Amino acid sequence: MLQTRPTLLALTISTLSAASGALAQAPAIEEMHVSGQVSRYSALKSDTPIMETARSVSIETEFDIIEKGALALDDTFTYSSGVTGKTFGYATRGDWLKVRGLDVPLYQDSLQSLFGNYNNTRPDVYTLEQVEILKGPASVLYGQGSPGGIVNIVSKLPKAEAAHEIVAEVGNFERKQLAFDSTGQIGGNDEWLYRVVGVHRDSDTQVDFVEDNTTVIAPSVTWRPNADTNLTLLVNHTETESDTGAQFLPLQGTLNPAPNGEFIENSTYTGEPEYNRYNTETTSVTFLADHQINNVWSLEVTSRYSDAEADYQQAWTSFIGGDRYVYNDDGSLYEDGLVPRTFYRNDATSEQAAIDTRLRAQFSTGALYHEVLIGAQYQDVTLGGAGYYAFALGYDAASQGPDDDFGDAYWLNVFDPVYGNVPPTDYLNGLYSVNPETRTRDLGFYINDQISIGNWRVTAGLRVDDTETDTGTASQQDDALSGALGVLYQFDNGLSPYASYAESFEPVIGDDGRGNTLDPQEGEQVEVGVKYQPRSLPAMVTLAYFDITQSNLSDPSSLAGEFQQQRGEATVDGVELEAVATLGDVSVELNASRLNTESAEGFHLASVPQDQASTWITWRPVGFQGFKLGGGLRYMGESWGGRDEIRTPSYTLGDLMIGYEAGRWDFTLNARNVADKEFQATCLSRGDCFPGEARNVVGRVRYQF
Repeated sequence: MLQTRPTLLALTISTLSAASGALAQAPAIEEMHVSGQVSRYSALKSDTPIMETARSVSIETEFDIIEKGALALDDTFTYSSGVTGKTFGYATRGDWLKVRGLDVPLYQDSLQSLFGNYNNTRPDVYTLEQVEILKGPASVLYGQGSPGGIVNIVSKLPKAEAAHEIVAEVGNFERKQLAFDSTGQIGGNDEWLYRVVGVHRDSDTQVDFVEDNTTVIAPSVTWRPNADTNLTLLVNHTETESDTGAQFLPLQGTLNPAPNGEFIENSTYTGEPEYNRYNTETTSVTFLADHQINNVWSLEVTSRYSDAEADYQQAWTSFIGGDRYVYNDDGSLYEDGLVPRTFYRNDATSEQAAIDTRLRAQFSTGALYHEVLIGAQYQDVTLGGAGYYAFALGYDAASQGPDDDFGDAYWLNVFDPVYGNVPPTDYLNGLYSVNPETRTRDLGFYINDQISIGNWRVTAGLRVDDTETDTGTASQQDDALSGALGVLYQFDNGLSPYASYAESFEPVIGDDGRGNTLDPQEGEQVEVGVKYQPRSLPAMVTLAYFDITQSNLSDPSSLAGEFQQQRGEATVDGVELEAVATLGDVSVELNASRLNTESAEGFHLASVPQDQASTWITWRPVGFQGFKLGGGLRYMGESWGGRDEIRTPSYTLGDLMIGYEAGRWDFTLNARNVADKEFQATCLSRGDCFPGEARNVVGRVRYQF
């Protein structure tokens, strides 16, 4: 089967925990191929059960993704505590999220897969087995990164059991999608396995003129020459023809009514249909290998080469400052809503070559059982770009109105847009320039030991990194030593209190004005919590408190023109609760968090709600076999815009699922934001707002054979 039956993550972890209960006595760990499995290619680079790990990890399985109706990767983050899943509302250029209030990097199969912005395609959720969020600094395993953590998505890989499916979807906004997934043995034995995943989507979106058309083909093959060796080659080619969902709508008419009392429709398009585009193409080749050398040692290799490009053009309403768009004496918008626009082009590329090689040893020293990981990781990434940035054409700063060169010829009325006014091609092409390529090379060596002694679990790790960045005009070298330590104790009643400490670093490119290279930003986190897995009930509860400090930020008290000083600090602390349980034929999930954030300037961090909560409940009645009914609520508290004078109101959204499974057939209907609530996901102090996702209703038919 391509998808396991509806078992909770709690049940999965319970199975894994039982399988590893003899850790201190035997090195072998039985691996169960079920939903929610943590593997050696997971975010933790270990198959140690989450219940035995002194860190916070959230997982959305393939089953969860389908059941909650996730249409894009950023949808999968909306039912996790401490995570802002759709930070900038409805988006087509990327999957914007914040973990514990901070931006985090995206990894796939434990290798980083996104570099910079707007230079590759978004991963399609149909190609994934699960999504993992490792919360808190992870530099001890991954090198440079955010103190918020990482997101790791896990690709679908070949299975020995033959399974095939075709999935058809139709929905509002003219959504049409056809997908297939086929896996099994080659030649009738399990030495060679294959899998082929394909997706084709043709869809409009909630924003006028913006489409989301995607084609994906992802074949993979596994060779098992013997019982101790697995070699897998995975190719993924994704092409998207689209436009940008974010329209950068002004505060007047979104968060606040315009002086004329009007509001801007959330579907409003501020671009040009014949000018705008966001077309991306990515090809990646991933190689995964593991070999059991003997009873103690094993070898694992993860490597990838990827090549990506984006053809990006957009016109949007321009950022002119906090009082922008106000031109008339009575405070109304010029010509009752006419605003200047910026015309932007970026031909972006990215190329990556990366390898992570790990030796793993499992052995005992007296009463201590060790799983030691010794790794070397190398990554070489080159980013390129070319284009232009024609800012606020026709705007005169002195008069705060049209200038004498272009006037308001290319401006747009945000309440009643009329399209077709694009600057001359010769003028825009005259602004075109090619940027120097930026190349970054990272080399890291790390060691991590997971120690078991009775009911105690201790994890300790160190990593040293050397990073070299060449911007085409300057070269910079950074090095860092990162550490992590965690302690957990498992009581016989299922309670597991823990405490951990972790560090992160992230290079800052540039100098202080005196010729001294800037130090990397550094992050530290202290986390304490308790995990509870009752022996008599299929459930799991985690409660965590954390405190993060991010240092070496720019000094907010520096005067203009002074040498740059890195004395700024940002802090985030908070409490997170996650719980899952099965109660008869009802499964329940609950997530809640409170975050207290402070930027180096003394404000709340932008776009981060202080409070958030979500719950999902599914009913699968035993007496009506095949029927399923689910629903969820998502609450996001108010957030700030970067300076605390701008606040985005809180909102609550509801999601529904109803379906019936009969033999090889599965009929499911999902509705996200079922009440079609209009809201702003976030509004920024610079002066713009980002509408939230509108109601999406999708019918899904799956046939397995």
